[in-house]
Amino acid sequence: MKPTIIIGGGIVGLFTAYFLQKSGTEVIIIDKGDMQVNCSTGNAGMIVPSHIIPLAAPGMISKGISWMFSSKSPFYIHPRFDRKLLQWSWLFYQSANKSHVEKSIPYLKNLSLMSKALYQQFKAEHIESNLGLIEKGLMMIYQTSEVEKEEIEFAHLAQKHGLAAEILSPEDIRNIEPNLEVKARGAVLFPGDAHLSPAALYGFLKKYLEEKGVQFKNEVTVTGFETKSDKVIGVLTSEGKIEGDKFVLCGGAWSAELAKMLDFSLPMMGGKGYSFIQDNKPEIKQASILTEMKVAVSPYGNQIRFGGTMEIAGTDESININRVKGIFESINRYYPDFQSKFPETDQIWKGLRPCSPDGLPYIGFAPNWKNVLVGSGHSMMGISLAPATGKILAELHAQKSPSMELAGFKVDRF
Repeated sequence: MKPTIIIGGGIVGLFTAYFLQKSGTEVIIIDKGDMQVNCSTGNAGMIVPSHIIPLAAPGMISKGISWMFSSKSPFYIHPRFDRKLLQWSWLFYQSANKSHVEKSIPYLKNLSLMSKALYQQFKAEHIESNLGLIEKGLMMIYQTSEVEKEEIEFAHLAQKHGLAAEILSPEDIRNIEPNLEVKARGAVLFPGDAHLSPAALYGFLKKYLEEKGVQFKNEVTVTGFETKSDKVIGVLTSEGKIEGDKFVLCGGAWSAELAKMLDFSLPMMGGKGYSFIQDNKPEIKQASILTEMKVAVSPYGNQIRFGGTMEIAGTDESININRVKGIFESINRYYPDFQSKFPETDQIWKGLRPCSPDGLPYIGFAPNWKNVLVGSGHSMMGISLAPATGKILAELHAQKSPSMELAGFKVDRF
């Protein structure tokens, strides 16, 4: 039997390999990068069953238009004439409605809860992993009456769907953050959320897979595929042809280019995000999101990561320093006592989150191919949804019924 080839060595690719090797499948992972730093290693590391509303939601269009005029805003599309961007924007516009959100909530919730349970299982199975998994919830901090209204409405929606949500007063926030002032009207706490160190997870998982015999071919570019009837029989690369039995596309923001090589459409844009680490002084204890600025705060004891922004950038990986300034300036807006220091350029992490236009990932078989699977388009939820995506792809690979209903994640839905 020939091996299964996974194209893309991000966290979704690694978790797919993890579940495939558990069932005895030989796996080769191909990645165009060096597999040291990528979109999976420097993000906020949040596991968020509370995030049940997709990026394409009512209000995002009007907010997005107002944010377009500020290069420091949380969401930014660089205006340019690009056919792919125009197609993506039109599909996003068509999806940003109440009906789409209502249909999406059960899919995102079930995938998230399955992922969180798999993380707990993974931690129990691999005690040596030191993932920095902290299960203290996520606090959504707000400063304006407009966002307060939105967050409280969302808390009630989450409760309606069976998720715990607590509405907090400024005094409640002081009890959670005793070491420094938090400037806020209030907050919502989602106690079921968690966060971990994405670099620790990625490093452990890669080393574990290597020890289990998974082959890694990094800095290898895919140039095409060899096909026979309705099957792919080999992937053509910068290092020659690699034959396989089945193929899994987990190429993140580059997945659309892989799909094009196989004659199907996978609308996708890279949503660039940035983060940086600071000394945690005075110590912030609670993982939070600064909601007006959409900045994620992930504390790890002595250190803390601040990350955010969604810059629809295709596959451009350059650093836009104004976006980083937007994140940095938000720190003291919410934590006036925090001793922040603007990061040096080499300390700024950047990554391209793979964004589908409707805010839901693509999980399942590729159209018209019997042996090609897709796991991509997780937007800013890659870490949060990776274990469940990997397990489902392994189930489909083995021709088993998947653990959950997948209609919302269909690969050919556009």
